Amino acid sequence: MNKILVSGKVEGIVLKSNDPINFLGTVDKKTGIISDKEHSLFEKSIKNSILVFPSGIGSSVGAYTIYSIKSNNTAPIAMICKKADLTVATGCALANIPLITITDEEFESIKTGMKLSLNTDSTTLIHYQ
Repeated sequence: MNKILVSGKVEGIVLKSNDPINFLGTVDKKTGIISDKEHSLFEKSIKNSILVFPSGIGSSVGAYTIYSIKSNNTAPIAMICKKADLTVATGCALANIPLITITDEEFESIKTGMKLSLNTDSTTLIHYQ
């Protein structure tokens, strides 16, 4: 079942990873570029994307990283996860980045490059365009 953790309304292009994201060790705070050579999004920028990934991993300091990338204007405009851990939920709440969780089936249907609108005030959270 879909769950709203941080509300908002955005429209943008999906950047999807099937790998969990450790914001503290994977994302460059100044550029928003994934710096972990082992990550599927290596050298890609999360800036201004709708970032879709299964879950966050890592320490609670990752929440500060999410806040930092928002402060540096290098953050995604929204995040969509299958499971939102405390780090991602806290970081998105601090940075006011919309965050929802979705089912496995919906996660599988979303692909990089898709254009989506996300509206937490709507009965249908995600609209595919």
